[in-house]
Amino acid sequence: MPRNLITSDKALRSIKPGDPRRRISDGDGLYLLLFVNGGAHGWRFDYTFAGRRKTLSLGTYPTVGLGLARSKAQEARKRVAEGVDPSAARKALRAAQEAANEAKAREGAGLPKIDSFEHVAREWFALRRAEWADLYASKVIARLEANVFPYIGGRPIAEIGPAELVAVLRRIEERGVIETAHRVHVSIGQVFRYAIATGRALSNPARDLKDVLKKAVVRHFPAITDPKRLGELLRAIDGYRGTPVVRTALRLAPLVFVRPGELRKARWEEFDLDAGMWTVPAVRMKRKREAKLNGEPHLVPLARQAVEILQDLQPLTGGSPYVFRGERHHDRPMSDAAVNAALRAMDFSGEEVTGHGFRATARTIMVEQLGIPEAVIEAQLAHAVKDAFALVPPQGGRSSGGRHGER
Repeated sequence: MPRNLITSDKALRSIKPGDPRRRISDGDGLYLLLFVNGGAHGWRFDYTFAGRRKTLSLGTYPTVGLGLARSKAQEARKRVAEGVDPSAARKALRAAQEAANEAKAREGAGLPKIDSFEHVAREWFALRRAEWADLYASKVIARLEANVFPYIGGRPIAEIGPAELVAVLRRIEERGVIETAHRVHVSIGQVFRYAIATGRALSNPARDLKDVLKKAVVRHFPAITDPKRLGELLRAIDGYRGTPVVRTALRLAPLVFVRPGELRKARWEEFDLDAGMWTVPAVRMKRKREAKLNGEPHLVPLARQAVEILQDLQPLTGGSPYVFRGERHHDRPMSDAAVNAALRAMDFSGEEVTGHGFRATARTIMVEQLGIPEAVIEAQLAHAVKDAFALVPPQGGRSSGGRHGER
């Protein structure tokens, strides 16, 4: 096809407003559209690719002169001959430049690279955290930030293989925190499943790593399960000479079976001492976020002795919202270490009993010594009861069991 039909730049500079022509052709697909951008003219190049007619913009005149326009058109012809669509190549280049600019901006803002493990993991976490209690969510992201992101966080998630994950998990195991390694492994697997679902990865390299981890040792909260030794503890509590608030918490703990945090944050408004009932709001229970927000409260029947213990304390702390108010700050609950410190002061070691251990004590002794059905005790401990029929006392009046670890 004929080319170079425009004689010179001088011919283009002579174009005046009102020129009746819409375009001036230079031949073989290259032409100049007149007055397309105010007073400027636009270079266009028409070509055929894969049987379709396409148009490529090559800039505006006079910024792009005749010689440069011809050079760009020739480069486009060469790409077409090589089987490359110039328009698609330009879009890909523009997308790459935008991605590079975004990556630079993210780096400057301290954000992870697009589609890196950390980027996908934080996206997954943001999606899931609404389902979790705040404390649990904070632990999940803290484990990833401390144990995973520093080592593979910047790697493209699609390029990470099993060997890299094993190295990450081994590093955790070497610190002796085997349970943490297992929890991190679970989170990594969930991130990769999310990456697969969103098109950022093709496989889950964490899927087959369970057997390479050391077995986690289940550690139960220390608890007294011998009735004779329990009697010694209860007598020591009765004789405790510490503050009235802590002494009351110690006396009440064996009667209500709640978790230490649920006990120390108890509020007077939750108690109906006349009816002998403590209603613990769902938000303070150990539950998933949805159950915390919309679940039923946990009801704790109060024995006559528990009511008397609380009535004895009420004149002292009844003006505070908290039953077990702090010593220095009456608008806050007592320290979470107060009960354990009192147990140590009474010469009961941390290897023998903790504030949380009262729950395991109740479960073991009530099942093994008193024959109360496990399901009844599990319900009062606010554990999930798998079989509602288990609430019916078994024939013979005694329940099998013996596990006493906290679940």
